[in-house]
Amino acid sequence: MNFINCKLAFKTLKSGLPIIFPTDTLPAIGCLPKFSKIIYEFKKRDRNKPLILMGSEHKQLIDYVHESAKKDYQNIAARYWPGALTIVIPSSRKQTAILTSNDLTLGLRIPNSYIAQSLLKETGPLLTSSANISGRTGSSTAEGIALDFPSLQILGPIPWEKSSGKASTIIYWMKSGVWKLIRQGEVLVKELR
Repeated sequence: MNFINCKLAFKTLKSGLPIIFPTDTLPAIGCLPKFSKIIYEFKKRDRNKPLILMGSEHKQLIDYVHESAKKDYQNIAARYWPGALTIVIPSSRKQTAILTSNDLTLGLRIPNSYIAQSLLKETGPLLTSSANISGRTGSSTAEGIALDFPSLQILGPIPWEKSSGKASTIIYWMKSGVWKLIRQGEVLVKELR
């Protein structure tokens, strides 16, 4: 296994390769936004399935949010992050180059994980997905993930902090003040109508 720290992870990411890191839900595979195609290749993921942009704090992601949704974004982010909630929201017009969706939206999340947040503070936001081959159940341990992705570097230290092993709740911004539940996870969002 190829274990690295945050500084070496940033070098790897700048070279265009993804890395594996723990989160509060499932382990993630992540890359710098301009290299998003690499995740699809490693995971054998359908290109029609968008990736999630993770950051270390909600202020780090605000510039990715369309002006029409910023107030709702800030309200939800302040209440539920860091945590197991993914917010799908219209993207800022100046950030459309990083989009992996077909509808000009972007999934955003701040994981409640010290290791993940340390990495994201060092690297800036990363486009991510769960660290598994598409269609297969992934491992929740670094050792298990290394079997699926033997050439990728894994963020240490090991063992990783405990995670839930469950996917995040996903909500979708419909219009001002209106959110739609896409997938129920551990987080119960009271603002859903």
